[in-house]
Amino acid sequence: MSQRTPYEEAIALLARREYTRSELEERLLRHEHVPEEVSALLDRLAEDNLQSDARFVEHFVRSRVARLQGPRKISAELNNRGIEREMIAQALEESDADWTALAAEALARRFDGPGDDMKARAKRQRFLASRGFDGQQCSSAMRLAWPS
Repeated sequence: MSQRTPYEEAIALLARREYTRSELEERLLRHEHVPEEVSALLDRLAEDNLQSDARFVEHFVRSRVARLQGPRKISAELNNRGIEREMIAQALEESDADWTALAAEALARRFDGPGDDMKARAKRQRFLASRGFDGQQCSSAMRLAWPS
């Protein structure tokens, strides 16, 4: 069985899905390719527009918004994938997502109502926080999902 070149391996990976530069580099280095070759290859793939962090981020944000995830969770996941904070902030801003409306939709799908006591309302707040919404978005979403 012949071992693939770094280029062949990168193309095979990119044929399945988008990867960040950092993820692609990690995968290629894990297969014991020479670091200098990998770096040059990644530069070439970016120049040929076969790999693009911007395209990855745009797709990632769109898919996570469709899953009703909040900006904090999306930001943390992108950060873990090696994306710079400025690019993350720009992508979240350009997404034009109504975070409060998304949080309200997530709440309405998961719960039948606002809850009868403080413990039930706190459970709803924790649910939204776990999905990546901040405190203000959580409070506003509770009012939006179940107007008094």
